[in-house]
Amino acid sequence: MSRRARAKRERISDTVGGPPPWDALSAALAGGAAAPPRSDAEIRTVSVGEPQVLDDQILLVAYEPEWPALFAREAERIRRILGSRVLRLEHVGSTAVPGLSAKPVIDILLVVPDSTNEPAYASDLEREGYVLRIREPDWYEHRLFKGPDTNINLHVFSPDAREEIERMIRFRDLLRSNPAERDRYEQRKRELASRTWRYVQHYADAKSGVIESILARTAETTSPA
Repeated sequence: MSRRARAKRERISDTVGGPPPWDALSAALAGGAAAPPRSDAEIRTVSVGEPQVLDDQILLVAYEPEWPALFAREAERIRRILGSRVLRLEHVGSTAVPGLSAKPVIDILLVVPDSTNEPAYASDLEREGYVLRIREPDWYEHRLFKGPDTNINLHVFSPDAREEIERMIRFRDLLRSNPAERDRYEQRKRELASRTWRYVQHYADAKSGVIESILARTAETTSPA
């Protein structure tokens, strides 16, 4: 199994927990390529702290012009805390795309020299109120922190996670520059968000098929003949 395929099966990057309602409609809305949801055991293996149960629909809100400012405030604080250990810091996810509805959670991509060396960066973040929630050794050594006063997902990777880092940036930039794909993605998100999910992560997992299909389709249209 390739690392990309393994990533689809193992990815846990948000609020986590047990199996959601996963049926033919869910798979169809996800685009048919999304991985099945993680089990409680799989999720608890990578979760730091107790998973939070949703058992509800997903709240999507209209794009807020303040989201870039919230990112900028967090970025300034992270750079102050970590200094030269910040190799890359990007606003990613739906809140980074003007005009796109989103969960009101700011997704931030942070690249450090070695995400596995937590004492070299996590301790300083935690002293400032950031909380480690996810540790994924088998998925690009991904770490996820929640913020001290703003609802964020701080995704931490090392430079050798280049495949996933570039995928996140490419998808963001694609949606920023392609209104048709942005609207198509929003429609699928709203269809999925209207369903009841036990955990937020399973909604995120369900979107993976849509994301991969958009990336593949646009890659085909931009490839030289």
